[in-house]
Amino acid sequence: MRQTSPPAIEVTDLTVRFGDFTAVDRVSFSVARGEVFGFLGANGAGKTTVIRTLCGLLLPTEGAASVAGLGFEDGGTAIKSKVGYMSQRFTLYDDLTAGENLAFAAGLRRLGPAALQRRTKELLDFIGFDRSLDTLVRDLAGGLKQELALAASLLHDPEIVFLDEPTSGVAPAARERFWNLIARLTRSGKTVLVTTHYMDEAERCGRIALMAAGRLIALDSPAGLKASVFPGPMAEVDPAGSDPAAVRGLASAPGVLSLKPHGTRFHLALSDEAAWKSLSASVPPGAHARRIAPSLEDVFLRLVEAARDREVPS
Repeated sequence: MRQTSPPAIEVTDLTVRFGDFTAVDRVSFSVARGEVFGFLGANGAGKTTVIRTLCGLLLPTEGAASVAGLGFEDGGTAIKSKVGYMSQRFTLYDDLTAGENLAFAAGLRRLGPAALQRRTKELLDFIGFDRSLDTLVRDLAGGLKQELALAASLLHDPEIVFLDEPTSGVAPAARERFWNLIARLTRSGKTVLVTTHYMDEAERCGRIALMAAGRLIALDSPAGLKASVFPGPMAEVDPAGSDPAAVRGLASAPGVLSLKPHGTRFHLALSDEAAWKSLSASVPPGAHARRIAPSLEDVFLRLVEAARDREVPS
């Protein structure tokens, strides 16, 4: 019989409190080995607290978690040797050179000179770093800084890599290059858990967990989330030369489940094909309607709004 390998991460009813404030509230999920697992949520949703806990930097208040087969019996010490962590802010020292930053990170991981030399060569080849190691970090472009920070987080060859908004504030070309590195990491057997605010990046994750107010409100593949949240057709209406107020009035049309602004246009979730035919015939003069596929942004807005409505007492 074919055996299934245990998950890289297993979380059951994880709860983290700071005094009277509950930052993470009974969160459960698992991450398969070699998976790119995405975390989405607004600032303050609890994503970073989950990551810091799974890195052994915080202890669970309640619940259980296993990371690379290890628990928190020793306070998370053993877990730290199995994971790499790249925080959402630049984790390098601007007034040190690239080489000095790597040496400092190696010292924190108690890597000897020979191991540092070997891993530095391997990782600089991996990220394609073509600058001198004597270059001050402050003289590197944002994308290169992030790639070097990734290399620093991989020096001890961790099984699991946590990336907290790793491409925030870098150019689109640098974001694409960084995600190519993530793909190469998983092909080499690493497991990656990443948070991002960019929906195009979330599309590249195998599965996505969506958090709001410390709770997990959805978990599925990008395609699965779209299909479950928007089972019917979706339309986009461009007001063009018409009155936008008239387009907003379509919210009460038969079969229109929701109407949301999307830039200068509007996205409408519909109940069925009959609703699409009715909408096509009833758009205001000068406006244009077309069928579209739901985006992860549409999914995110719908789920967060639903979660917020559940929190409001009736």
